[in-house]
Order: sequence, then structure tokens, then C-alpha cells
Amino acid sequence: MKINPTPLTAALAGVFSALVWPPLWSRFGGAGSAGTVELIVAMLLVVALPAHAFVVGIGSNAGGNAVAPGRSIDTALLKRIGAWLAAAVVTALVGAALRA
Repeated sequence: MKINPTPLTAALAGVFSALVWPPLWSRFGGAGSAGTVELIVAMLLVVALPAHAFVVGIGSNAGGNAVAPGRSIDTALLKRIGAWLAAAVVTALVGAALRA
């Protein structure tokens, strides 16, 4: 299976993580919770897996992540990481504003 990441897929992964993480945290990671293993599994499924698949990519040379000769930074990857983080932050802020 090959997934080619784009800034849009990265942003969607950020939105997904920001929407799903708070309920999981309140269920497994809140004060007095003993759900450490469940919290780790949840973190892997709702943050790490979408981030890897839709920001970094899956497959041989997914998303053209090879750094061109003479370049030391993969700017496309940095843009996708920025889109992922920005979408997650905006989603979390909008959610907090709606709850207030």
C-alpha cells in the first residue's frame, strides 16, 4: 500500500487527531485514571499512525521524500508537518471556543 502525503492530507490528519484526542484523554488519561496501556495505544492510533501515513507517507519514496542533491532539508515534508500542526491547533482552539 502506498500513500502519497500532501499538505491537505496532513491537515486532515491534524484535524482528526485534534478532534479524537480530547475524548480519549478524558477516558484513559484523566486524573486518577489507570488506563496507561490504553492511552498509549490510543496515542499510537489517533496521532502517530495518521501523522506517519498522511504527513510522512507510506511506501517506497512516498510523497517524493527523497532529499534532492545539494539540499539538506526536505521542504515539502516541513510544509506538511506545518499543515498538520496548524490544522490540529486551529481545530483545538475552535473546539475550546465552542465549549466556552
